Amino acid sequence: MIDTIKTQLQKMDISYEQISNLRSKDGVHLYKIQDGNKRYVLKYFENAEFRREIKNYLILQDLDILTIPIIEYTDEAILMEDISHSLDMRLAVKEDMNDSDICYGLAKWYKALHEKGKEYVKLHGKDMYMETDCITYENIQIVKRKTNTEDNPVWKCIEENLYLLINLIDTTEKTLTYNDFYYINMAVSKQHGAFMFDYNLLGKGYIASDIKNVTLQLGEEAKKAFFDAYGDYNKDEEILHEVAGSLVGLIFASQREIFPEWGYEEVEAVKNGILLERFKELLQLKK
Repeated sequence: MIDTIKTQLQKMDISYEQISNLRSKDGVHLYKIQDGNKRYVLKYFENAEFRREIKNYLILQDLDILTIPIIEYTDEAILMEDISHSLDMRLAVKEDMNDSDICYGLAKWYKALHEKGKEYVKLHGKDMYMETDCITYENIQIVKRKTNTEDNPVWKCIEENLYLLINLIDTTEKTLTYNDFYYINMAVSKQHGAFMFDYNLLGKGYIASDIKNVTLQLGEEAKKAFFDAYGDYNKDEEILHEVAGSLVGLIFASQREIFPEWGYEEVEAVKNGILLERFKELLQLKK
């Protein structure tokens, strides 16, 4: 792999003195690059599908949405500033999710992403990644088998009305959505506030899914600050997210060889009737 990284740096015309591996997972490789006082992070993608992240960085830069500064890129890799050596930026820590000032700034970043993303998706969003595209009849069958819930009444209700759910998703206003909030994917800038990085799951979606994804993980005061900064959004989307988000989580978990711990909360929502209740509420709202 080190020869591959050297080849990428050569294509970028970047000199180096030291190359060290930070992390390699699922065909995505992170390397620290040092050249004198210059320090970078290179992200290399073996999987062609995951290379969409390179384009996503460029999209956000074109839209003037704050990201980690990009130095260079190729079709397979992207070279970024190493923010662990930045005078302005730092990686977030868990305590930041309880910091009202930081979360106020984070809301501003999400607001910019969503506002500028609406027009971008209208013009260029046709083939963009959308996580709810995984909601299909075939994937629901996989979930039923993997979770041993074949006889649960929620599946009959969803299968009979699947076209309605998909139509609701299709007709809800779309924008750019981050989709993968967690503090380890967040950076804090002294000058510009908090922002997210790692854009492999960035795509098109509806605003409420992003808002819920963030605020469920914030402390109460930080959550209030987030909502104060973000302002109004279409609350009717929230019940759609309650259903579609649960299904996406179940499908993603069921596609893993080993069912992940985070998936069991969604399985419980199937078993205790909460998902069925949410789905019926969604159908009533849209009648």
